[in-house]
Amino acid sequence: MVEQDLEAWLEQGYVPSFRTACLILGNRADAEEAVQEAFLRAWRFRGSLASVSSIQPWLYRVVVNACYSKLRQEIPHRDHRADDGPLAHIPGRGSDPDTMAQHSQVAETVLHALQQLPVSLRVPVVLRYYADLSERDIALAIGRRPGTVKSRLHEARRRLGEDPSIAALADEATLDQTEEA
Repeated sequence: MVEQDLEAWLEQGYVPSFRTACLILGNRADAEEAVQEAFLRAWRFRGSLASVSSIQPWLYRVVVNACYSKLRQEIPHRDHRADDGPLAHIPGRGSDPDTMAQHSQVAETVLHALQQLPVSLRVPVVLRYYADLSERDIALAIGRRPGTVKSRLHEARRRLGEDPSIAALADEATLDQTEEA
């Protein structure tokens, strides 16, 4: 049963895992490699799932660990001039072109601000708001206590709130709401 659940998640989970890896690593090629490595590890160690209460946080932990490995080993030694940019080709949840075009500027601004966060704050934000994990599941996924996750999310929200480009978006949204009323 666990093996069937894992296989189904691997089939359905590639796009969310890839999106998560893109947001953590900021590069499509690195994200593809990290997710492929994570899925291979997940399949190789599927026997350890018997001791896991929930598959999703365990699998995200494997993805996050693959991203951490990428950040530690390969990315610092690479010449970033040839990168496709941290925001290029990150898959969204919806595929409606009108919706994507309408939200692209906001998304680009938020993703740029997200990339400015330290990895220790970026990972919980990505898992909470892009992968939709609970704080408890994030704690399992990153191997930290729930209180640590809560404080990291709080600090990340504070820093994102202080980002001038995010503040400009908030001001713009407030102005739009005032005009509609």
